[in-house]
Amino acid sequence: MVTGAAALALYGFAAAAPPAAPDRIDVLVERSRRLRSTRLVRVVRAAELPAPREVTGVPVAPVARAVADAVARIGDPLAVRRLVTEAVSGGHCEPGVLVRELVAARLMDQPHVVAAVDAVLAEGRALAESRLYAMVRGDALPEPLWNVDLRLPGGPHLGGVDAYWPEYAVAVELDTRSPRRDEEAEWTEYSRKREHLERLGITVVHLTPRKLRDAPEQQAVVVRTALMAAGDRAPAAYVVVLPR
Repeated sequence: MVTGAAALALYGFAAAAPPAAPDRIDVLVERSRRLRSTRLVRVVRAAELPAPREVTGVPVAPVARAVADAVARIGDPLAVRRLVTEAVSGGHCEPGVLVRELVAARLMDQPHVVAAVDAVLAEGRALAESRLYAMVRGDALPEPLWNVDLRLPGGPHLGGVDAYWPEYAVAVELDTRSPRRDEEAEWTEYSRKREHLERLGITVVHLTPRKLRDAPEQQAVVVRTALMAAGDRAPAAYVVVLPR
């Protein structure tokens, strides 16, 4: 299957050269195959091949794998950042999938690749926040307190949330865990905070950037339902709300 820059060009990446432009096309093959690179084709070996996608009748590697193979051939930090940004911000693949491919390709020890990934994760967080604002205001939900910390009066810090409606005791938290960290440990932290807040009578709604992007109306219904159910719950504990 085609991989690398040629594959990204077939996917329509603006940051990749047109399909006819590469001097050499990377082709992904099983490591056991006795094939050699030629003047026009460069063999990229893999212990296990991913399931290909067909683009214009050509078997092509998944986007994340194609990006990793392309980045391995690029030394220009700006070009790397453009590819990584387009892959994630353009909705071609999820950040976690891309990072796992970059780690498997042993590219995450290169400073310019790490910088590109960090920049994309930060941009993804900002984009998710803007979509949350648009969802709340576009669906005429009550205006919450944005980006606040919660703590008990004179007591411990309960954690930060992205939106909080004190009169309803409902909080929204964006699940933007970094795929570069220990995802299991980070999810345990998320769960612990949610359980603590819900023991205090605060409903926590977790939204993912992908759901906000693909189904904002559905997510608005989830938040509105939580707000409407506030009257049926026992009063929540009083918490102090501070800017984050």
